[in-house]
Amino acid sequence: MNANSSTPPNVHGKALAVNLDASSYGTFAEIGAGQEVARYFFTVGGASGTVSQTISAYDKTFSDLRYGAGTRYVSRERLLEMLEHEYKLLLERLSASRGTTTRFFVFADTASARNYKGDNEQHAWVGLRFQSKPGEEPSDVLLHVNLMDSTAQLQQQALGVLGVNLIYATFFQRDAQLGEFLSALWHELSMDRLEVDVIELRGPAFQAIDARVACLQLIRSEMGRALVFDTSGQAVEPSSVLRKRPLVVERGLFDPIGPHHESLLRSAAKELQAEGVQPTHGPFEFLELSLVPVVGTPPNDAEVLSRVDHLKQMAPIIVSGFGESSRLADFLRRYTKEPIRFAMGIAHLASLLEERLYHHGEAGQLLEELGKLFTRNVKVYVYPMPRDVVLNALESSAEHFQISGTDGDLVTADNLLPRPPIQHLYRYLRESGWVIAVAPR
Repeated sequence: MNANSSTPPNVHGKALAVNLDASSYGTFAEIGAGQEVARYFFTVGGASGTVSQTISAYDKTFSDLRYGAGTRYVSRERLLEMLEHEYKLLLERLSASRGTTTRFFVFADTASARNYKGDNEQHAWVGLRFQSKPGEEPSDVLLHVNLMDSTAQLQQQALGVLGVNLIYATFFQRDAQLGEFLSALWHELSMDRLEVDVIELRGPAFQAIDARVACLQLIRSEMGRALVFDTSGQAVEPSSVLRKRPLVVERGLFDPIGPHHESLLRSAAKELQAEGVQPTHGPFEFLELSLVPVVGTPPNDAEVLSRVDHLKQMAPIIVSGFGESSRLADFLRRYTKEPIRFAMGIAHLASLLEERLYHHGEAGQLLEELGKLFTRNVKVYVYPMPRDVVLNALESSAEHFQISGTDGDLVTADNLLPRPPIQHLYRYLRESGWVIAVAPR
């Protein structure tokens, strides 16, 4: 459907508009901490025109009997089982009587809100399976969200707003520009309440949309902070690959993409093993590409996806909205207490030590950045680079550094000589073991 000429001003108005649309009819299935979306539709009145049934299989045994056992309760797999089961049931019971005039849908969510201690993973999978016109094959919108509010009650309320926004935007604003559709999902919300790190759009209603572009727009629209693309190039829930593992990350724009990137990453992983770290799970190696880099030109969507397609053969990729490395470290710390190691070449290390790149060069910002970065078992592994490559990369800041050695030498962490007063800070980082020279392996 086309966007309404006048969008309701709040979530209650959106729920009422859906209820008054006689062409849509469906099921609400909410388990775990979810169970807030259907309430909006019942509260505003007219729900009999929209709701065929609501279901909340809160007990795990009941949930398993209805949707099958063997998956985590808050997972993409469980969400898909819910959508599949309820949609099939809806068609079996109602398609004969009203299938020619009704667009059937199923809204589902499975959520884990803040527990009493606040030490659990607080997140949800939310989805909508729907027909864009009667009798059509269904389309899906799937979202993974992190719940950021401080109480379970507020988290549940935020999920309720998101669910109503999703249903309304899909029914009435789907044909708008992608940015407008995403903005409609985010109405009355912010990243202080929710973060979206996966969006999947599939089926006949979304044939003209690249779902991976939609994922990137989450970051650009400040609906999420980071995305994880696996080695197939598809966005996945971050905790599915980062949780409880030592992490080795190489940051960069990867323009161009060279064999030294893979060599750097593998050498850093071996260096971590040489430290004698014995984690429960093996180290996870990945690349990170920022949409707002501290140094360099931000890539557009086409450039990002092209690099993801090339890099996925090497390692999974995080695409983020983080400029400073400390912000990436904070994000990764959500998922693991194990060691985090940044792998970088000499030129990248030099940019890390340039105060002018932080908040317009305000005094003390470099110390603040490094203080935030080197906490909770974070270190930097520095990979040697050819002298001419380093000199070319440092051209705009050559006055801040000296490079020792001869023209044919590789420049290592020992050859990089920041000028005073940064040289004293750099020496401290080196001798304290936070910045470590890594040899090619």
